[in-house]
Amino acid sequence: MTDSEQPDQAPVSIDLSTLLEVMQTGELALEGLMPWSSNYTFLGTISANSVAVPVVYKPQRGERPLWDFPEGSLYKREVAAYLVSAALGWNLVPPTVARSGPHGVGSAQLFINADYDEHYFTLKERYPDQFRRIALFDLVINNADRKGGHVLLDDDEHVWAIDHGIAFHDEYKLRTVIWEYVGQALAEDEQAALRQLQEQLQDDQPLAQALAELLFPREIAALQSRLNALIKRGAFPGPRGSRAMPWPPV
Repeated sequence: MTDSEQPDQAPVSIDLSTLLEVMQTGELALEGLMPWSSNYTFLGTISANSVAVPVVYKPQRGERPLWDFPEGSLYKREVAAYLVSAALGWNLVPPTVARSGPHGVGSAQLFINADYDEHYFTLKERYPDQFRRIALFDLVINNADRKGGHVLLDDDEHVWAIDHGIAFHDEYKLRTVIWEYVGQALAEDEQAALRQLQEQLQDDQPLAQALAELLFPREIAALQSRLNALIKRGAFPGPRGSRAMPWPPV
Protein backbone atom coordinates (compact mmCIF):
# COMPACT_ATOMS: atom_id res chain seq x y z
CA MET A 1 0.00 0.00 0.00
CA THR A 2 1.45 3.37 -1.02
CA ASP A 3 1.40 6.60 0.98
CA SER A 4 -1.28 7.97 -1.33
CA GLU A 5 -3.51 4.98 -0.50
CA GLN A 6 -3.21 5.31 3.26
CA PRO A 7 -6.32 6.63 5.03
CA ASP A 8 -6.52 9.98 6.72
CA GLN A 9 -6.10 10.02 10.46
CA ALA A 10 -9.09 10.48 12.74
CA PRO A 11 -9.88 14.14 13.50
CA VAL A 12 -7.34 15.52 15.96
CA SER A 13 -10.12 17.12 18.01
CA ILE A 14 -11.77 13.82 18.91
CA ASP A 15 -11.45 12.87 22.57
CA LEU A 16 -10.35 9.41 23.66
CA SER A 17 -13.69 8.25 25.05
CA THR A 18 -15.47 9.23 21.82
CA LEU A 19 -12.75 7.59 19.75
CA LEU A 20 -13.09 4.32 21.66
CA GLU A 21 -16.88 4.42 21.40
CA VAL A 22 -16.70 4.91 17.63
CA MET A 23 -14.15 2.12 17.31
CA GLN A 24 -16.31 -0.19 19.41
CA THR A 25 -19.74 0.51 17.90
CA GLY A 26 -19.23 2.00 14.43
CA GLU A 27 -19.44 0.25 11.08
CA LEU A 28 -16.17 -1.38 10.00
CA ALA A 29 -15.43 -1.31 6.26
CA LEU A 30 -12.28 -2.97 4.95
CA GLU A 31 -9.98 -1.31 2.43
CA GLY A 32 -7.42 -4.03 1.87
CA LEU A 33 -5.10 -6.68 3.25
CA MET A 34 -1.88 -5.33 4.75
CA PRO A 35 1.32 -6.94 3.41
CA TRP A 36 4.14 -8.63 5.36
CA SER A 37 1.99 -9.77 8.27
CA SER A 38 2.29 -13.26 9.74
CA ASN A 39 -1.45 -13.22 10.49
CA TYR A 40 -4.29 -11.81 8.40
CA THR A 41 -4.28 -8.07 9.00
CA PHE A 42 -6.61 -5.62 7.29
CA LEU A 43 -6.67 -1.86 6.87
CA GLY A 44 -10.13 -0.45 7.37
CA THR A 45 -12.28 2.45 8.47
CA ILE A 46 -14.80 2.53 11.31
CA SER A 47 -17.53 5.14 10.88
CA ALA A 48 -20.19 6.46 13.23
CA ASN A 49 -21.88 9.83 13.79
CA SER A 50 -19.96 11.53 10.95
CA VAL A 51 -16.65 10.37 12.40
CA ALA A 52 -14.37 8.06 10.37
CA VAL A 53 -11.50 6.32 12.15
CA PRO A 54 -8.75 4.46 10.25
CA VAL A 55 -7.95 1.14 11.91
CA VAL A 56 -5.92 -2.03 11.66
CA TYR A 57 -8.26 -5.00 12.01
CA LYS A 58 -6.92 -8.43 13.05
CA PRO A 59 -9.65 -11.10 13.00
CA GLN A 60 -9.39 -14.13 15.26
CA ARG A 61 -9.98 -16.52 12.36
CA GLY A 62 -6.90 -15.14 10.58
CA GLU A 63 -4.52 -15.97 13.43
CA ARG A 64 -1.79 -18.48 12.66
CA PRO A 65 -1.79 -21.26 15.30
CA LEU A 66 1.21 -21.25 17.65
CA TRP A 67 2.38 -24.17 19.75
CA ASP A 68 2.88 -22.11 22.92
CA PHE A 69 -0.06 -19.68 22.85
CA PRO A 70 -3.70 -20.77 23.13
CA GLU A 71 -5.40 -20.81 19.72
CA GLY A 72 -7.65 -17.84 18.99
CA SER A 73 -6.30 -15.69 21.82
CA LEU A 74 -3.93 -13.32 20.00
CA TYR A 75 -6.43 -10.53 19.32
CA LYS A 76 -7.34 -10.45 23.01
CA ARG A 77 -3.68 -9.91 23.89
CA GLU A 78 -3.57 -6.91 21.56
CA VAL A 79 -6.42 -5.37 23.55
CA ALA A 80 -4.86 -6.32 26.89
CA ALA A 81 -1.61 -4.61 25.88
CA TYR A 82 -3.50 -1.37 25.17
CA LEU A 83 -5.26 -1.52 28.53
CA VAL A 84 -1.99 -2.03 30.43
CA SER A 85 -0.32 0.77 28.45
CA ALA A 86 -3.21 3.10 29.30
CA ALA A 87 -3.06 2.11 32.98
CA LEU A 88 0.63 3.00 33.09
CA GLY A 89 -0.22 6.41 31.65
CA TRP A 90 2.48 6.17 29.00
CA ASN A 91 0.38 6.26 25.81
CA LEU A 92 2.53 3.60 24.14
CA VAL A 93 -0.05 1.41 22.39
CA PRO A 94 -2.57 2.95 19.97
CA PRO A 95 -6.20 2.72 21.16
CA THR A 96 -7.37 -0.86 20.60
CA VAL A 97 -10.73 -2.58 21.07
CA ALA A 98 -12.19 -6.04 20.62
CA ARG A 99 -15.15 -6.12 18.25
CA SER A 100 -16.83 -7.97 15.40
CA GLY A 101 -15.99 -7.24 11.78
CA PRO A 102 -16.42 -8.63 8.28
CA HIS A 103 -14.29 -11.66 9.18
CA GLY A 104 -15.64 -12.16 12.68
CA VAL A 105 -14.44 -11.09 16.10
CA GLY A 106 -10.98 -9.57 16.38
CA SER A 107 -9.05 -6.51 17.43
CA ALA A 108 -9.30 -3.06 15.87
CA GLN A 109 -6.42 -0.67 16.54
CA LEU A 110 -6.12 2.98 15.56
CA PHE A 111 -4.02 3.23 12.39
CA ILE A 112 -0.88 5.33 12.92
CA ASN A 113 0.36 7.37 9.99
CA ALA A 114 4.12 6.81 10.10
CA ASP A 115 7.29 6.60 8.05
CA TYR A 116 7.60 2.84 7.59
CA ASP A 117 11.26 3.11 6.62
CA GLU A 118 11.98 4.06 10.24
CA HIS A 119 12.38 1.43 12.96
CA TYR A 120 14.03 0.93 16.33
CA PHE A 121 17.55 0.80 14.93
CA THR A 122 17.13 4.10 13.07
CA LEU A 123 15.31 5.81 15.94
CA LYS A 124 16.92 4.63 19.18
CA GLU A 125 19.55 7.38 19.41
CA ARG A 126 16.93 10.10 18.97
CA TYR A 127 14.25 8.82 21.35
CA PRO A 128 15.97 7.02 24.25
CA ASP A 129 13.39 8.07 26.84
CA GLN A 130 10.48 6.72 24.82
CA PHE A 131 12.27 3.45 24.13
CA ARG A 132 13.15 3.10 27.78
CA ARG A 133 9.44 3.09 28.59
CA ILE A 134 8.74 0.58 25.81
CA ALA A 135 11.47 -1.68 27.22
CA LEU A 136 9.88 -1.48 30.68
CA PHE A 137 6.42 -2.10 29.23
CA ASP A 138 7.71 -5.22 27.43
CA LEU A 139 9.09 -6.54 30.70
CA VAL A 140 5.69 -6.12 32.33
CA ILE A 141 3.66 -7.77 29.55
CA ASN A 142 6.30 -10.43 28.79
CA ASN A 143 6.44 -9.49 25.12
CA ALA A 144 7.76 -12.39 23.05
CA ASP A 145 8.25 -10.42 19.84
CA ARG A 146 9.59 -6.85 20.11
CA LYS A 147 11.13 -6.61 16.66
CA GLY A 148 12.72 -3.37 15.52
CA GLY A 149 9.84 -2.80 13.12
CA HIS A 150 7.22 -3.10 15.85
CA VAL A 151 7.49 0.59 16.67
CA LEU A 152 6.13 3.54 14.70
CA LEU A 153 7.15 7.21 14.73
CA ASP A 154 4.15 9.43 14.01
CA ASP A 155 4.04 12.95 12.59
CA ASP A 156 4.29 14.44 16.11
CA GLU A 157 7.47 12.45 16.87
CA HIS A 158 5.69 10.17 19.27
CA VAL A 159 6.91 6.57 19.25
CA TRP A 160 4.14 3.95 19.31
CA ALA A 161 4.50 0.28 20.18
CA ILE A 162 2.49 -2.19 18.08
CA ASP A 163 2.01 -5.95 17.52
CA HIS A 164 1.41 -7.49 20.94
CA GLY A 165 -0.40 -10.68 19.95
CA ILE A 166 2.21 -12.90 21.59
CA ALA A 167 2.50 -11.36 25.02
CA PHE A 168 1.26 -12.10 28.55
CA HIS A 169 2.33 -15.75 28.60
CA ASP A 170 2.61 -17.14 32.12
CA GLU A 171 6.06 -18.59 31.28
CA TYR A 172 9.06 -16.34 30.62
CA LYS A 173 9.00 -15.47 26.89
CA LEU A 174 10.64 -12.04 26.66
CA ARG A 175 12.32 -11.53 23.30
CA THR A 176 13.23 -7.99 22.35
CA VAL A 177 15.80 -5.93 20.48
CA ILE A 178 15.81 -3.33 23.29
CA TRP A 179 18.46 -4.36 25.83
CA GLU A 180 20.27 -1.04 26.25
CA TYR A 181 18.93 -0.36 29.73
CA VAL A 182 19.98 -3.54 31.55
CA GLY A 183 21.16 -2.75 35.08
CA GLN A 184 19.91 0.84 35.06
CA ALA A 185 17.88 1.89 38.08
CA LEU A 186 14.23 2.73 37.57
CA ALA A 187 13.45 6.43 37.80
CA GLU A 188 10.96 7.70 40.38
CA ASP A 189 8.29 8.33 37.75
CA GLU A 190 8.76 4.82 36.37
CA GLN A 191 8.39 3.31 39.82
CA ALA A 192 5.29 5.44 40.41
CA ALA A 193 3.72 4.22 37.15
CA LEU A 194 4.43 0.59 38.05
CA ARG A 195 2.90 1.02 41.50
CA GLN A 196 -0.13 2.66 39.90
CA LEU A 197 -0.55 -0.37 37.66
CA GLN A 198 -0.10 -2.64 40.68
CA GLU A 199 -3.06 -0.94 42.37
CA GLN A 200 -5.22 -1.24 39.25
CA LEU A 201 -4.62 -4.99 39.12
CA GLN A 202 -6.50 -5.50 42.39
CA ASP A 203 -9.52 -7.74 41.85
CA ASP A 204 -12.12 -5.02 42.42
CA GLN A 205 -10.59 -2.58 39.90
CA PRO A 206 -11.97 -2.04 36.36
CA LEU A 207 -8.63 -2.92 34.75
CA ALA A 208 -8.45 -6.27 36.54
CA GLN A 209 -12.02 -7.05 35.56
CA ALA A 210 -11.35 -6.15 31.91
CA LEU A 211 -8.19 -8.26 31.78
CA ALA A 212 -10.10 -11.20 33.25
CA GLU A 213 -12.17 -11.21 30.04
CA LEU A 214 -9.04 -11.29 27.87
CA LEU A 215 -6.41 -13.40 29.65
CA PHE A 216 -6.29 -16.65 31.60
CA PRO A 217 -6.12 -16.44 35.42
CA ARG A 218 -2.61 -17.94 35.42
CA GLU A 219 -1.48 -15.20 32.99
CA ILE A 220 -2.88 -12.43 35.18
CA ALA A 221 -1.16 -13.98 38.21
CA ALA A 222 2.11 -14.08 36.25
CA LEU A 223 1.63 -10.43 35.23
CA GLN A 224 1.23 -9.45 38.88
CA SER A 225 4.29 -11.52 39.83
CA ARG A 226 6.48 -9.89 37.15
CA LEU A 227 5.30 -6.46 38.19
CA ASN A 228 5.97 -7.10 41.89
CA ALA A 229 9.45 -8.46 41.12
CA LEU A 230 10.29 -5.48 38.92
CA ILE A 231 9.22 -2.98 41.58
CA LYS A 232 11.22 -4.85 44.24
CA ARG A 233 14.31 -5.06 42.01
CA GLY A 234 14.16 -1.37 41.12
CA ALA A 235 16.27 -1.82 37.98
CA PHE A 236 16.09 -3.25 34.46
CA PRO A 237 16.91 -6.98 34.53
CA GLY A 238 19.08 -8.71 31.95
CA PRO A 239 17.99 -11.44 29.53
CA ARG A 240 17.35 -15.00 30.64
CA GLY A 241 18.07 -18.06 28.55
CA SER A 242 19.44 -18.29 25.03
CA ARG A 243 16.54 -16.74 23.10
CA ALA A 244 16.63 -13.10 24.14
CA MET A 245 16.26 -11.66 20.62
CA PRO A 246 13.39 -12.07 18.14
CA TRP A 247 14.06 -13.20 14.57
CA PRO A 248 14.23 -11.45 12.26
CA PRO A 249 15.31 -8.46 14.38
CA VAL A 250 13.40 -6.02 12.14
